[in-house]
Amino acid sequence: MARASLGRRVFVWLLAYTALATALLFTVVAHVHEQAEHAVWDALLTTELDAVAARLRAGVDDRWQDSGTLRLFRGTRGVPAAVAALPPGLHDDIPVDGRASAVLVRDEPGVGRLALALDITDFEVLETVMTRWAALGALVLIVATLVVASVASGRLFHPLRDLADDIAALQPEATRERVRVGPHGSAELFVIADALNGYLDRHARFVERERTFINTASHELRTPMAVIAGATELALQHPGMPDVARAQVLRAHRTVREVEQLISLLLVLAKDPARLARSSDRIPLHELVPEIVADHQYLMAGKQLDIDCSELAPSEVVAPIAIVQVAIGNLLRNAIENSDQGTIRIRLEPDAVLSIEDPGHGMAPEDIARVYSQIARGTGRDGGGIGLELLARICEHLGWQLGMSSVPGRGTRAVLALGTQAA
Repeated sequence: MARASLGRRVFVWLLAYTALATALLFTVVAHVHEQAEHAVWDALLTTELDAVAARLRAGVDDRWQDSGTLRLFRGTRGVPAAVAALPPGLHDDIPVDGRASAVLVRDEPGVGRLALALDITDFEVLETVMTRWAALGALVLIVATLVVASVASGRLFHPLRDLADDIAALQPEATRERVRVGPHGSAELFVIADALNGYLDRHARFVERERTFINTASHELRTPMAVIAGATELALQHPGMPDVARAQVLRAHRTVREVEQLISLLLVLAKDPARLARSSDRIPLHELVPEIVADHQYLMAGKQLDIDCSELAPSEVVAPIAIVQVAIGNLLRNAIENSDQGTIRIRLEPDAVLSIEDPGHGMAPEDIARVYSQIARGTGRDGGGIGLELLARICEHLGWQLGMSSVPGRGTRAVLALGTQAA
């Protein structure tokens, strides 16, 4: 779900605030205007009606003459129905002969009911015109406010977007890159940029130390491993070596190979995936799998096991060949070590998905959960090989996918998808 930008949120909030403030202002002004208008009509009509009632109570023969705006009604004869139905008090917007009027109704002792009507049609027309002009002014105010807010928002958040673009463009392998704030940036952006540049300096020193350590460790470890591997190979070629000594030398030779594989894996984890992909090879998996199977035949000694790898579809993958060998070999080693008899079936799909199904005792659901929990926590395992947790990290680093399923008593199935990595 796409998130709204800060500038858009500020724009929407300001729009809502301006609309709410304008509506509230109109409501207050309309209420005040209504009350003021009511007070004016009441004062005008009360003064006039008091004078009329006083003359009538005094017995003065007062012949009222209606004007163009004022009309007097006495009793019930000749009184319009709209006026006759009114209770005592001041009433606004009463139609009298098709004209909007303010009517003051009173029951005077000794005189009877009096109703004085003031024609306010012209005032209503003027009020309508003023209301329309006020609404137009409010609309212009809202539009002007939003235009100013839009321009100000662009000037305010443009440096922030530039800073975000600079951060997004940072490359992990470039240790001298820095982020910069434009001349229109706020003081807060300079504080953020300075803090981020300080972190980049510390990160660059950390990466340099890690690279130095990895290169040194790789050289210092590979040299003695190569010496030991060469010595064990020469020793294994000696025809007169006792069987007990040969077994120990062979074990040492295999251990050296495993350590070399472990060093290769750790070096892969230390490299950026993009750089790693550029230094990878295009590997025909359907030709590599039989070679890996042949290298692990010695683990089947003393077991009634067979390996079926007849279902290998032609498939290629771009990756370091040593890592592919270690990953597939580790899964095959687990299958052999967890099985005593039967057939281990290896299948390869055209999309570089490899599955290894062993006839072992299988694992219960809680055992599968424990394996995945160890992978998630990065904890070790007790078996041989590089360990599922390290293999899982390699898969995550290269974009591969590793899955396991098992049924107790029917074996375990491991699926390794190598076709999702960036070539």
